[in-house]
Amino acid sequence: MIDRSINRIELRGNVGTTPRVNVVGETKVIRFSLATNEVFKDRSGAIREETTWHNIVAWAGKGMPDFSDIKKGTCVAVNGRVRNVRYTNSEGEDKYFNEVLANRLHIEDSLNLQM
Repeated sequence: MIDRSINRIELRGNVGTTPRVNVVGETKVIRFSLATNEVFKDRSGAIREETTWHNIVAWAGKGMPDFSDIKKGTCVAVNGRVRNVRYTNSEGEDKYFNEVLANRLHIEDSLNLQM
């Protein structure tokens, strides 16, 4: 069977919140926000920096570091896929957000990165 679509994402940025680690069954799950930055010139020639926030979810296992090494400010490379999540809030309204389901996390040496 040929896959006719691709849902793949690669990100590298800094962890923006203290990660939450939970146990589901016998597996650890980590959730954290990741900030990626892009520097560009606007129409007037001024240099601007734009930060985009991503919600990351990962399960312990192959391709994953020790989750205790991931802290706020840690530079992390993420490979995974995007998933849309829908939930109903307490007022009965449907809300939506995107999250990245990571199949690989790598803690980067922030001293050697030029972001």
